[in-house]
Amino acid sequence: MTVSNSKSTPDTANALRAPAPSRVTARRVLLGSLSGSAIEWFDFFLYATAAALIFDKQFFPTNDPALSLMLSYVTVSLTFFIRPFGGVLFAHIGDRVGRKKTLVITLSLMGGATVVIGLLPTYGQVGVLAPILLLACRVIQGLAIGGEWGGALLLAFENAPARRRGFYGSVPQSGATIGMLLATAAFAVVSQLPMGAFEAWGWRLPFIASIVLVFVGLWIRNGLGETPAFQDAKKAGDVAKLPIAEVLRDHWRSVLVAIGGKAFEVAPFYIFATFVVSYATGTLDFSRSTVLNAITAGAFVSTFAILLSGALSDRFGRRRTFLFGVIATGAFMVPFFLLLDIGMDWAVYVAVIIGLGVVWPPVTATFGTFLSELFPTRVRYTGISLSSQVGSALAGGTAPLIATWMLSAFGGSWTPIAAYLVGLALISIVSALIAPSVTRRETRRLTHRVAGDRSTDATGTRA
Repeated sequence: MTVSNSKSTPDTANALRAPAPSRVTARRVLLGSLSGSAIEWFDFFLYATAAALIFDKQFFPTNDPALSLMLSYVTVSLTFFIRPFGGVLFAHIGDRVGRKKTLVITLSLMGGATVVIGLLPTYGQVGVLAPILLLACRVIQGLAIGGEWGGALLLAFENAPARRRGFYGSVPQSGATIGMLLATAAFAVVSQLPMGAFEAWGWRLPFIASIVLVFVGLWIRNGLGETPAFQDAKKAGDVAKLPIAEVLRDHWRSVLVAIGGKAFEVAPFYIFATFVVSYATGTLDFSRSTVLNAITAGAFVSTFAILLSGALSDRFGRRRTFLFGVIATGAFMVPFFLLLDIGMDWAVYVAVIIGLGVVWPPVTATFGTFLSELFPTRVRYTGISLSSQVGSALAGGTAPLIATWMLSAFGGSWTPIAAYLVGLALISIVSALIAPSVTRRETRRLTHRVAGDRSTDATGTRA
């Protein structure tokens, strides 16, 4: 059996020799990666924002407001455990058939589910059927975003010039904050409606209107081709038959390292952008518009900070930039809550803008590229999707739920929440520090396996 070296080992050397795309191609690639990512996350965060503001009343009414809110957050958290399945399913298609076709499927699924959410009947209209239908739509969203993220990232990463991979990899990452920016801005607008109108039909408008953005995203992506790396792999016949099996067999150490790195890439985001809504409006009695406007401002600053951090990582290194962001974000968790406790509107803006727009961007800007460099082309889509979505399930979607439970269990104290986040930061720091040795170990082991297979093919016996 003849086994090519690229089939079993990371292909960083090939990527370094790859020619830079033309300026026109680069713009199309970055726009395609950014637009689809932003639209997917817009749809995704519409739900998260609505879960904090309205779904507890419309779909999970109980005599205990805290219980209703936790049930609403459960639907946010549960779908994070669906995302790994979506990641594996669509990554299999992406590693076998291609990145582009997969991205069209995921964007269509996400858009359809979002529009349907805007048309669902409430608990008061159809009873328990309402939350069941809502959860079904959320599951579809989870499957779609599980496959979309990896494809959007690879569309940029695998088209990037060797010395600009950090910046290219940060572009789809900024789609998350752009999507959140659009989602919170949309809810900030409809929140200006009288409360009765907002609860009756106003909250539905952003969900229904999202269909326009989906069509725009599909139109932009229609003109893109496959990534050069995947085209080369397909021409060489270097396509994995069962990518998930190969990842778990040959790259499980990299998967664990990536999950550890993801822990603090995602948890602070959901604290700064989702949990803060219910905490500031419920526990601290800030107005809803103040908190949403603060998140909008933080997302705006974060979008540019992510791109800047990605560019800086090309100069200072991915791991160094990532570690700086993790340490800075972990150190800010206590000041974040202290600022909110001041009780002034300006303090909410300062807390959210620093957290979301200053200390966190270096973490997310570099994580996608850092992750992509852990896996070879033939299983890269599966490797990054599985790692990222499992990490999101364990530390992302659960963060608002855990924080809400801690707040209730410890008498309204935020200290356990801050300690929990600092613990996640330590996990990510250790993961980043051991990543190079893990990659070297896997490369050596796979190289020895290739040599052994070639020896067997030549002599009939293993050397």
